[in-house]
Amino acid sequence: MPQIAPFGTWSSPIRAADVAAAGVVPQWLDVVDGAVWWAEARPAEDGRVALVRFLDGTVEELLPAPWSARNRIHEYGGRPWLAVGDALAFTHWADQRIYLRDLRSGEVRPLTPEPAEPHGVRFGDLRPGPEGEVWAVRERSTGPRRTDVSRDLVAVPLAGGEPRSLAASHHFLTAPQLSPDGRHAAWLGWNHPAMPWDETELCVAEVGPDGTFGPHRVLAGGSGVSVCQLDWEGPDTLLALLDPDGWWNLHRVRLDGTVRNLAPAEAELGGALWKIGSRWTVPLGGGRHAVLASGRLSVLDEATGSLTPVAPELTAWSPSLGVLDGDVVGIAAGPRTENAVVRVGVSDATVTALTPQPPLPPAEYLPVPRNRTFRTAQGAVVPAYVYPPANPEFSAPDGELPPYLVHAHGGPTGRNHPVLDLDFAYFTSRGIGVVAVDYGGSTGYGRRFRERLREQWGVVDVADCAAVAEALVAEGTADPERIAIRGGSAGGFTSAASMTTVATYRAATIKFPILDLAEWTGEGGETHDFESRYLDGLVGPLPDTAERYRQRSPIHNVATLAGPVLLLQGLEDEICPPEQAERFIAALEGTGIPHAYLAFEGEQHGFRRAETIVAALEAELAFYGQVFGFATPGVPVLELRR
Repeated sequence: MPQIAPFGTWSSPIRAADVAAAGVVPQWLDVVDGAVWWAEARPAEDGRVALVRFLDGTVEELLPAPWSARNRIHEYGGRPWLAVGDALAFTHWADQRIYLRDLRSGEVRPLTPEPAEPHGVRFGDLRPGPEGEVWAVRERSTGPRRTDVSRDLVAVPLAGGEPRSLAASHHFLTAPQLSPDGRHAAWLGWNHPAMPWDETELCVAEVGPDGTFGPHRVLAGGSGVSVCQLDWEGPDTLLALLDPDGWWNLHRVRLDGTVRNLAPAEAELGGALWKIGSRWTVPLGGGRHAVLASGRLSVLDEATGSLTPVAPELTAWSPSLGVLDGDVVGIAAGPRTENAVVRVGVSDATVTALTPQPPLPPAEYLPVPRNRTFRTAQGAVVPAYVYPPANPEFSAPDGELPPYLVHAHGGPTGRNHPVLDLDFAYFTSRGIGVVAVDYGGSTGYGRRFRERLREQWGVVDVADCAAVAEALVAEGTADPERIAIRGGSAGGFTSAASMTTVATYRAATIKFPILDLAEWTGEGGETHDFESRYLDGLVGPLPDTAERYRQRSPIHNVATLAGPVLLLQGLEDEICPPEQAERFIAALEGTGIPHAYLAFEGEQHGFRRAETIVAALEAELAFYGQVFGFATPGVPVLELRR
């Protein structure tokens, strides 16, 4: 017989440490000589990114501590490793240089010179070049401002030494890829104020006998068309994901400029290119291609123009696909499974996990996400996933409604998926519901849905999240007096903007946020180069819309804050720097509004260390307990200031 206890007070076997342990996330997967290789983020090792391979049923570590295969290109990072014969080329987090590790002897040696300033030169998106070279994107600091950055495509000699510059067609670039006959190189490029999901160009250049590039030509993209992935199919043809019809579909692009959509569909087979080197599609042979249709695996058949779902129980795949003996390998999760490296038989849809699932509590403690569709007052569709409270040992008193957390994803071109999320289960197993909202601007629903947010950030996202919360209240699912909103990065902005513009919520957890739009953006702003013109599209071009920036900035609306806030911030964050959170907290002092601020040494944008993940999650639970009036035994007391 379940115990009767108020929502929020239920004891749970899911600890914050369990959530941190589940943060061992595979990434940057590829198949090399019949073995599956991937990088692996490890919170227990201070967020170090190791590299491993799966061969003959055994996982072998290829990059031991203290090496960490991660880079800061665009601050979000790009493909950090490349197999080169019996060696591994990788970018090392500590100094951003490219190194080569001999996999037989274990010897590690640098390939690129030591920069004059720490992190003054960065490399990312490592690709194979001609024999004796690795191709990559190089990013160099050119001045004191965060936006003083130049980029070019470079060839890095495996013998070591100064990289050789190949091209610099655009301000932002992906690494060049060499055609099968070695005669051409292709890459993507874009310029401010466009973001890569707004407009990119597919470039191609001839490669001379001496390895130099000739002038580049644009084969596809541009003029409001985005290309997010390219691969050579043959000496004269490429496969590329682009969206001239409003959806990222797979196209064949020939060197003569001919472009053909292989299977026109209102489906997103690509995504937002936050990390260069991401891969949403791989060829299977025979005119078939593995694709990720809105994050789920499908097979595209050129002969029929069809998209056939495969292994539908895996509801979210990372853009990191490979092919092994005709099977698809990748990183996937489902409603009952955490992210794991899996192998899927395309013909029979068999799924084999190559990495074990972390120890999980019994399924009864884990909420199964419910796919819901809500509407705003204006009739706009808002997809969301509802994670209701779940704990077999407890029931709430008759008539009591649960508190709910509205989760606003980042990006804002991110999106949610119906998957097991221990971060959510930490709350739901204690009697606190979660709803993850795909507000206007999210990817996965086509360009039209994404561009609902154009010049409307702080308006459409706020209204969509509020519409979902208010619908849950109206249908009797959630307690109207115990609704909170939470989010990080762009989701942190949406959370803060919501608390200062609508009366839907009683509290907010705001993680590594943007709070002062005008100070954040522009060439002299507080953010990094990659996003320094992002707000041109999300809010409007300056100086014409300066008043709009002020009106939508939470830091200028502290007087209308609807309730208590918890701010969580990494002190080494170059994307949403701590100055923003610190000014917001200073503005709250003496207002009487309860608030708390936790800043974490050694953390950048997003939390990677186990101790940080634990501290942040326990503080969030303690915060809701204080605000909503329930006890939270077992977690440290959080002091709220006023």
